Amino acid sequence: MKTIVTTKATKLNLTNLKSVPIRTFWISAIAFFMCFFSWFGIVPFMPDVVKELGLSPDQKWNAVILAVTGTVFARLLIGKLCDKYGPRLCYTWLLILGAIPVILTGLVQTPFQFLACRLFVGFIGASFVITQVHTSLMFASNVVGTANATSAGWGNLGGGANRLGMPLIAAAVISFGVAETDAWRYAMVIAGSICFLMGIVYYFFTQDTPEGNFKELKEKGKKIPNAKKDEVGFLEAIKDYRVWILFIVYAACFGIELTVYGTMDDYLQNTFRLERITAGNIVLSFALMNVFARTLGGFFGDRFGNKKGLRGRVLFLAIILAVEGIMLSVFSTITSLTLGIFFLVAFSLSVQMAEGATFSVVPFINKRAIGSISGIVGAGGNVGAFLAAILLKSKSAIAEKIAIAESQGLSNGLIKTAQAEAAANAVSSGYLIIGFLVIVTGFTALAIRFSVQDEKVARRETQQSSGKLSPANG
Repeated sequence: MKTIVTTKATKLNLTNLKSVPIRTFWISAIAFFMCFFSWFGIVPFMPDVVKELGLSPDQKWNAVILAVTGTVFARLLIGKLCDKYGPRLCYTWLLILGAIPVILTGLVQTPFQFLACRLFVGFIGASFVITQVHTSLMFASNVVGTANATSAGWGNLGGGANRLGMPLIAAAVISFGVAETDAWRYAMVIAGSICFLMGIVYYFFTQDTPEGNFKELKEKGKKIPNAKKDEVGFLEAIKDYRVWILFIVYAACFGIELTVYGTMDDYLQNTFRLERITAGNIVLSFALMNVFARTLGGFFGDRFGNKKGLRGRVLFLAIILAVEGIMLSVFSTITSLTLGIFFLVAFSLSVQMAEGATFSVVPFINKRAIGSISGIVGAGGNVGAFLAAILLKSKSAIAEKIAIAESQGLSNGLIKTAQAEAAANAVSSGYLIIGFLVIVTGFTALAIRFSVQDEKVARRETQQSSGKLSPANG
């Protein structure tokens, strides 16, 4: 079997759409954006959903937890499938099948139906893994961290853009005569339909590697770079302790970002007495930092890697994780709005840089199982979000029950105020605990080691890609 000569891109020239890696980068990032846009698309409409379907507080929290739970299993599976069938087919089917529960969300009539849809909608969160696999196959080692971080950051942006985009879609359908109470339903159907169409685009306008699709390369007797018998690759991945450290690392960055993003609206309102719209705009700004923050993490991961080898990538990851934990811990203790926003911005910057730095390390763990490793590490993010949400839910629920019990006999307004203060204090203490655990994770990341041979191979690849541009660059 012949091994083909790689034509991976050695620079991120985003305007060169004739380049297969660059075209794939854009389509993959847009597909990822739409998946996250749809995944969290219901968030701006939750007050309407709670009112119309009669969701209890527990059911509302369960909807948040189910939405990230489904993603854990999907991410674990999709990485292995990418190694076997290639990212092109995997993304195509994920977009087409994932569109179904998104569309069905707009048709639900009961709390059970809504919760079931949230579970299955979470599967499209596996889009992150395919994006990282596809980008890793398209870009050379000197720029793969930056490319991975940029595609992921711009895709993650969909999780914040929905706060503006979904209400605009709802306003548009209302202008065509749709009842305001039904607008959220139409918005979900439209978002799901776009995901379906994106699946068709992905099939016809991308390919698995710069040289061609997995199936065609195998038929020509050519060995696919970074691919091996998928069962062997997966077994190698789950036996490698470094994969599980990165699993924990990603739980401590992306998982925490998801949880903080999902709880920050109420926290800002309860702690700083902000209006819902103001709090929502601050959280939206937090999400919009994905435009550049995650890219910075990948960029500095590449820079540290180019100067200090693979160990340099790990050192930067450990440092930025520690910074993230410190920023969240300090933020949790602040009652001044000005200082609070400053440290929230600092946390946002560092958490997203940590995500980018994580996937500047992943491609170098085992190149024969990039898909499997990306899937396992990606699933770690959702496990982190699940555990953090459980922590905050339990602390908040206990504090609120105590506040209500102690406020018996007072007016409803005073009871709600006491309940809000108790919830804010509980979430604050939860953020402090999470921040401390993130700092510990930063030190744990230092346990990731590479062999002398791995360092030599990475150094040689970096020198080759820096000294000679591949044809795919254009």
